[in-house]
Amino acid sequence: MKHFTLRYTTPLALLLAASGANAFDVEQPFGPNPTLPEPQRGLLPDMTVPEPAEWGDRMPTVPEGYTITRIASDLKVPRQTIMLPNGDILVAEGSGGNAPALKPKDVIAGYIKDQGNTSVESGDRLTLLRDENGDGNYEQMIFAEDLNAPYGLALVDGNIYVANQDALVRFDYEEGQTEASGPPEVIAQLPSEINHHWTKAMTASADGQYLYVGIGSNSNITERGMEAEVNRAEVWEIDAETGAHRPYATGLRNPTALAIHPETDQLWAVVNERDELGPDLVPDYLTSVQEGGFYGWPYSYWGQHVDPRVKPEDPEKVASAIAPDYSLGSHVAPLGLAFSTPAMGEEYAEGVFVGEHGSWNRADPVGYKVSFIPFNNGQISDSDPIDFASGFLTDDDRALGRPVGVTVDPEGALIIADDLTNAIWRVTPDNPPAQLAPEVEEPETEEPETDEPEADAPAEDTDQPSES
Repeated sequence: MKHFTLRYTTPLALLLAASGANAFDVEQPFGPNPTLPEPQRGLLPDMTVPEPAEWGDRMPTVPEGYTITRIASDLKVPRQTIMLPNGDILVAEGSGGNAPALKPKDVIAGYIKDQGNTSVESGDRLTLLRDENGDGNYEQMIFAEDLNAPYGLALVDGNIYVANQDALVRFDYEEGQTEASGPPEVIAQLPSEINHHWTKAMTASADGQYLYVGIGSNSNITERGMEAEVNRAEVWEIDAETGAHRPYATGLRNPTALAIHPETDQLWAVVNERDELGPDLVPDYLTSVQEGGFYGWPYSYWGQHVDPRVKPEDPEKVASAIAPDYSLGSHVAPLGLAFSTPAMGEEYAEGVFVGEHGSWNRADPVGYKVSFIPFNNGQISDSDPIDFASGFLTDDDRALGRPVGVTVDPEGALIIADDLTNAIWRVTPDNPPAQLAPEVEEPETEEPETDEPEADAPAEDTDQPSES
């Protein structure tokens, strides 16, 4: 077994190793009330990145009664997907970021993290997948090229919106189209200076009027100063037609995937929280996003837990900080979020799928799977996450794949983007739930006139036996 693990031997390294601590289990890492241990401070965390490995004849593990299939390969860093009305799948491919290193920390951490990423060059494009014959074999077609690290995707009123790392753009779209008819129209510029967290997650409001875009911070914990964090660590609300925008919620360190609840129309997000406070701090989370809400970054985490590294402090901001709805566990790096449908089967009919890209900053790897968090009547449950698609990490902690975006096909399939394998996976129930036919109201008809006797009149005796 081979790990890319940071080991220190020089005097300087021994000083840096003061941050190192073996991972340990907390009493409750998941749910609405996670256990939060005391912070462990130091210059660098433990950093262990599993060595990439080949799948060979192995496959990811899914629950009994489900089948997983690789429907696309040889992509160029697939990140997020959306379903189009005719069943086509649109894939955003690319990788961005141009943040200068903060020496020595970023130089070392950047090298370690790179060992667990794909060596494939960023595609900066959209690829369309089509199963022409319904036989499970998908053809790959380039829909659009020359984009700038595309990530978030949305389809609204005949338009495909793409959140590049620097701008929100729009393509005209007609159902069945396999190639963009021209270059995209720029709808709004997005914060892109430095771009420490470059991904721009996106979803559309239920009525299609607004697009919500997640904009990550420009540092772990304001190491570049607060001036670098203007318009960062926020979710923007953008008018889909005009591009006018405003901060919808703030204090979310890195909101990497957004989704609208299909019944309540509530906006939800998964967020990558801060590092370097130990292997079990701070929990990455799933949360509803309240309009005007502040979620703590950088001054506090999980509500009012003050981060002592941030100076000057801001007690008023801390007092207003909203605690997230649900802990996913620390350092799992959630990058995908999608609400389920009954077509996915009874056990997974109501809840969210979360793509967990996986840790790099703890001794024992976590994440590297797709989890399912149940909901009940539109409300999140307090149960632990359920492993829905796992096996991306081998028993000896080598990485076969790294899940990113997840999308639910209304017909009953989960689409998973994997940016280490550079593939798209599709998970389907072996016995899909029967589709309920809509009730059809029978038209009223007049009773035809007959020569039958009235109900209260005596019937004639025909001496014939009755039919049974």
